[in-house]
Amino acid sequence: MRDGHRRFDRLARLSKPTIAALSAHTFGGGLELAIACDIRVMAPKATIALPEPKVGIVPGWSGTQRLARLLPEPVLKEMALFGRRIDAERAHALGFAAAVADDCRALAFDIAKDALGASAYSTEIVKYMIHAGAGEDRSAMVETLGSGMIAASFDKAEGVSAFREKRKPSFKGC
Repeated sequence: MRDGHRRFDRLARLSKPTIAALSAHTFGGGLELAIACDIRVMAPKATIALPEPKVGIVPGWSGTQRLARLLPEPVLKEMALFGRRIDAERAHALGFAAAVADDCRALAFDIAKDALGASAYSTEIVKYMIHAGAGEDRSAMVETLGSGMIAASFDKAEGVSAFREKRKPSFKGC
């Protein structure tokens, strides 16, 4: 269980954008994998579900936690409490899927190609900002943003130089 959590959390925190193409039924762990991605595209016949209650278990890899940020609570409860399936059209209308396309895999590759034209650095920062706003490991995101801001400062450069040279730093501040 812990290994699954670690892997899905690492996927969710990757600095690069991630895209899931859901071409068929995406249930349980497969759905939890898809929701760890930044963008989801679905084929028209695809469905999503948390079937765990129908087999006497519970979602195990943060499915309910991440879905709570992606779907309205009553919809999540339909899925998590009763194992209810959601079709692609409804998932798109709810904002779970970015798009529905006959060839969702080709669309996912097109989106990925578009991402290649963007600044990797700004994409990474924007992803951190969105995750912090959405509550995805907010404390780590805040620390990451703070570290990034200080890394580019004169004070950081002066502090490191002073430490190496065994002298008192001369900070200038903002």
